Order: sequence, then C-alpha cells, then structure tokens
Amino acid sequence: MSLLYEEVVTCPYCWEEITLLIDPSESQTYTEDCSVCCQPILINAQVDDEEINVQVTQEDLGF
Repeated sequence: MSLLYEEVVTCPYCWEEITLLIDPSESQTYTEDCSVCCQPILINAQVDDEEINVQVTQEDLGF
C-alpha cells in the first residue's frame, strides 16, 4: 500500500493555496473541487519513479 503524497498548489480560480493528496502509485488526471471556493480543478499528476509533477488548471480549460 502506497502512502499519499501531499502537494500544495494554488487554485486557478481563487488563487488560495490548497493541499492535494496524490496517489503516487500511478500517473492520473482527475477533477477535484477547491476546498476554499468549491470550483472544479483539473489535476494532472505525472509519476516518474521517485518524482511526482502536479499541474492544475480550470476544469473547462483542460491541458
């Protein structure tokens, strides 16, 4: 069982810093609501061996 990875990102809507919990077992793209403004954030987490890169954008803009 993998531990979750914490990543602090800036919400692309309200510009507040929020903490995301990322599953480090595989790369993934998913939508999660901002814990501050409740807007839908599109999250892309790329997992490469020991490195995890997280990008966020407004859901309707896509990657």
